[in-house]
Amino acid sequence: MLEMKNVCKSFPGVKALQNVDFQLRSGEIHALLGENGAGKSTLIKVLGGIYIPEEGEIYIDGQKVDINGVNAARDNGISIIHQELVQVPHMTVAENIFLGREIMGSFGVDTRKMVAESQKMLDRFDLGINAASEIYDLSIAQQQMVEIVKAISFNCKILVMDEPTSSISDREVEQLFDIMRNLARQGVGIIYISHKMSELNEVCDRVTVLRDGTYVGTRVVAETPRDELIAMMVGRELSNYYTRDHVKDTPVFFRCEHIDDGKKHHKRVNDVTFEVRQGEIVGFAGLVGAGRSETMQCIFGLTPGSKGTVTMDGKALNIKTPVDAMKQGISLVPENRKVEGLYHVQSVAFNSTIEVLHEFINKLMVNAKRETEITQEYIDKMHTKTPSHEQSVTNLSGGNQQKVMIGRWLATHPKLLILDEPTRGVDVGAKAEIYEIMNELTKQGVSIIMISSELPEIINMADRVYVMYDGRITGCIDYENVSQEAIMKLATLESTGGAKA
Repeated sequence: MLEMKNVCKSFPGVKALQNVDFQLRSGEIHALLGENGAGKSTLIKVLGGIYIPEEGEIYIDGQKVDINGVNAARDNGISIIHQELVQVPHMTVAENIFLGREIMGSFGVDTRKMVAESQKMLDRFDLGINAASEIYDLSIAQQQMVEIVKAISFNCKILVMDEPTSSISDREVEQLFDIMRNLARQGVGIIYISHKMSELNEVCDRVTVLRDGTYVGTRVVAETPRDELIAMMVGRELSNYYTRDHVKDTPVFFRCEHIDDGKKHHKRVNDVTFEVRQGEIVGFAGLVGAGRSETMQCIFGLTPGSKGTVTMDGKALNIKTPVDAMKQGISLVPENRKVEGLYHVQSVAFNSTIEVLHEFINKLMVNAKRETEITQEYIDKMHTKTPSHEQSVTNLSGGNQQKVMIGRWLATHPKLLILDEPTRGVDVGAKAEIYEIMNELTKQGVSIIMISSELPEIINMADRVYVMYDGRITGCIDYENVSQEAIMKLATLESTGGAKA
């Protein structure tokens, strides 16, 4: 169905793609794997007409095509669902689905007909989404489903999905996979990008691996061991994937009691009490919408009107704003780097040092040498791939953006580091590096709270796991007793009363 031959694409200081080949069959779900910066997103942006390659040819159904723009890609039946969702939040689901090709009536846009047509498509997949709802009011998972419906509404033959499961629950992932299998049965070819190796066997037929902008090879998923794929991706065997020296019964360092978001309606945090010990990694698990991120936002001073008591080293803290939290040595790496984390028009250096300006700015004097040292220290520590300090952070791959953001908060030398989905959109090699850094920090006495939707990550890295359901903590499990079954039982069925550590 699709053949890409000898595709080359360069950016200033970076050869993103060098003579890359890729093939897709009709009705196939084909995984595209590689570390962050390997060229996966660049390749699909070439296919989608967002980037024009310097060299290379594209054939669809045996015919050479010239994809010189987004409209040309669409005309050739290509639809892309990007990793960072590109929707208009304060428009309705129907308006987003028909954006740029609105149905016109006698008196302008026929909103009623667009809602009716959209609802038919949504109901076809039994999504339970109202086409007249605003995108802003939907969960990330629901927004993801709307993007799929929008792509299908173009009668696409080739559907590209970039990290579609990075922020949705296991139940929603299974629903997504059912939709993908259904589309494949209808002859749609699907290119599937994911860093979750466990998903490949569930849904993919073949897999192509890229490394450093070059083609490494294509394999049949069912016939290829996971270790072989990892070695193809990183160029080496990856031993000790999870690095964790577990601790037990160290002194209590941080305690939160009766945390509440103070809201009368749509309450997401309800009487949450937990504690963190010195040098410990505390995991927070639960389904999407359980209130994990909202709890941390209350603690960090991001939720006006929130209530509760926070103590550190036995001393009560008065945290009303994030600045108050940072003064006490608390740092928060947010879940959504695009919206909450990065200054996209600014450089890697700006994003790396924005929280520690006092270290190199004295009144009107800027110590440029010290700024460079800080930037380079965290580029090295996080193994961030960037051609220079002055590279705009928006030009980095998603995983390298994540590394810049984590590095920024490590530069503040926190006593308590809150990591919300720290490895979202990050490749296996980079994940292993992040786990190693987390383990090293705890050895230095830093305490870490880690929110993660990846249960293997929680199980292998956390010393204790708090599980949340509907804004409450339903239980706490130590690392010796933790399992996927134990977590899911607490995440889906509310237990009575608060949980004790």
